[in-house]
Amino acid sequence: MERYLDVLPSFVDQIRKIREIIISNIVLIGQVSAPTFYEQRRAECLVERLADFQVDECSIDDFGNPIGVIRGASTEEHSIFVVAHLDTFSEVQADPHYEVTDKTITGVGVSDNSAAVGVLASLPEIFRRLGLTFESDIVLVAPNHSLARGNLRGIRRLLQTWPKPIRGAICLESVELGRLNYYSDGMIRGEISCSIASERQWGRHHQPNAIIVINEVINAILGLRLPQKPRTQIVIGKIAGGFNHGNIAYDANIGFEIRSDADAMVKALYSDIRDIVDDINKAFAVDLKLNRISNLNATRMPYNHSLVKCAARILNRLGVEAVSEPSETALSIFLQRKIPAVTLGLTRGNNYHQDGAKIEIEPMFKGISQIASLIMAMDNGVCDE
Repeated sequence: MERYLDVLPSFVDQIRKIREIIISNIVLIGQVSAPTFYEQRRAECLVERLADFQVDECSIDDFGNPIGVIRGASTEEHSIFVVAHLDTFSEVQADPHYEVTDKTITGVGVSDNSAAVGVLASLPEIFRRLGLTFESDIVLVAPNHSLARGNLRGIRRLLQTWPKPIRGAICLESVELGRLNYYSDGMIRGEISCSIASERQWGRHHQPNAIIVINEVINAILGLRLPQKPRTQIVIGKIAGGFNHGNIAYDANIGFEIRSDADAMVKALYSDIRDIVDDINKAFAVDLKLNRISNLNATRMPYNHSLVKCAARILNRLGVEAVSEPSETALSIFLQRKIPAVTLGLTRGNNYHQDGAKIEIEPMFKGISQIASLIMAMDNGVCDE
C-alpha cells in the first residue's frame, strides 16, 4: 500500500507539467454541447481525442457510449472501468464558450461534468507520462443518457452487454475534490403537473388556478410523516407556472425527489404522493398528473472495504479530507452488480449548474493523481477481497 502513496507527490508534479494538454481537452470537449439525449457530437469528439492519444481500441457502442480501452498485460481479461458521464444539465443545444485564466476554467457544464470528461480523455497521455502500465484492461467510458430522464441508461446498457469480468470501477465527477462516495440511497424522482382547460366555461369566481392547485399538493406532501430511521427525505426542487401577473395560471408543475436508505420507504412515499395527486385531482376537477422521471435502488459497499480504505488513505496523503455522502452517479449501477466502485471528485468549483460554473485548475492535479494511484492499487488486487 505504501508504494501507491509514496508516488503521489511526484505524480502531482508530473501531471502539472502537462496542464495545457488537460486544459485543452476540457475546453475542446466542454465546448461541444451535450444535453441529455443529445450527446452524439460530444461522443464523437471524445473518441477522436482518445484515438489521438493512441488507445488500443476506441469506438462508440450501439447505445452511443464512447469507449476507449488501454490493453493490459495479463491474459486473464479483467477490466477496470473509469467512468465520467457525458451529458450536462444544460438544456441549451448551442455550443457554450469557455474562459480560461491561470487559475480557473469557466463555462456551462464545466463542473458537471465536462471537466471530468476532459480528464478522462487525457488519462492515456497521463499514464504514459507517469510511466504506468497495468495488468488489467483500463476501460475509459463516458456513458450517455445519465442525468434526469436519462436515468443512467447508458451505463446500465453497457454493463448488461459487457463481455468480460470487471474488477472494479472509478466514477469521476468534476467536483468536489475529497468526494469519496461508496453507497447510494434509494431514490425516485418525479414531476407533478397541473393543467386547466382554458376554454372550459368556469364561473368567474370558481375557475381554479393551477398554481393554487400545485400549492395544495405541496402542502399535502409536506404533511407526510417522515421517519428518522430509515433516514428519509422528500425534496421539492423545482416549481414553475403561469405566464402573466394578472391572469389565472392554466399550467403549473413541480419536480420532487424521494430519498431513503430503505427502498421500501421510497416506494411507500411515492404511493402516498400518488394518492395525494388522485385526491386533489378529484377535488378540483383539473388535469393533475404524476410522472416518474428516474429511480435508483439503495446499495452500498462496507465502509471498511479495502477499496474505500485505500481511496481514503490516498486522499489523506494528498492532504485532502475525505467526505462521504450518498451518490446518484453510475456508482449505484456498479454496486448493484456487486462490482466494487467509488465516486471521486477532481477539483474545487462553484456556481454548479449555472452559466457561470467555474472550476479551479491547481487542485485538479491532486484530483488526477488520486485516480492514477488508486488504479495502481486496483490493478494489484485491492478490489479482489
